[in-house]
Amino acid sequence: MNKMDEQILVASRNEVFNNEQLVFQGVEMNQEKVNKIMHSISTSYKTMRRGDAENNPDYKQPIPYCVIRKGNSLYVYERLKGGGECRLHNKLSLGVGGHMNETAHPTFEQTLQDNLLRELEEELDIQAEDQEFSTIGLINDDENDVGKVHIGLLVVLDVDDEATVEVRETEQLKGNWKSLNELMQPDTYERLEPWSKFVVDTLK
Repeated sequence: MNKMDEQILVASRNEVFNNEQLVFQGVEMNQEKVNKIMHSISTSYKTMRRGDAENNPDYKQPIPYCVIRKGNSLYVYERLKGGGECRLHNKLSLGVGGHMNETAHPTFEQTLQDNLLRELEEELDIQAEDQEFSTIGLINDDENDVGKVHIGLLVVLDVDDEATVEVRETEQLKGNWKSLNELMQPDTYERLEPWSKFVVDTLK
């Protein structure tokens, strides 16, 4: 199946942002506001063909965006030339995640967890004694065409000091650990994808 024919989860922008009353730019961590937006997504989402959703700013595609943290270091991966999206080559990303598909679970929270765990399993080999997930906020970027049709569900996965993380698709991705100080250096920061810049600005 062509990936653009995939059925993904979307929610009406008007519902998500309560007719723009809850709209924000960057990372939103105000718990009351986050809860309202998450409630709107969880009660109004539906499925749509991905190709249609990507060109329809009337809908937001919820994307789990998981950042892996070990102490003061974050796991960073670089998109290599073997990857599919030319515009992303040489870019750095902190988030693992992707479009959500419908599951048999009755709640959005369980569907979100299933989709996130699937993405992590597909992209990374994580060996950790201790793993703790925490949802810390939402990401929105209405300043570019890609951002206008997505909303990020920002999750941090804290792992123990002895944990190892390896990328599975070594022809497409290269991963390593970087401290927040390293990520804030101009030559590195400018290579970060927009959502990853928001994350660094939030966690620094």
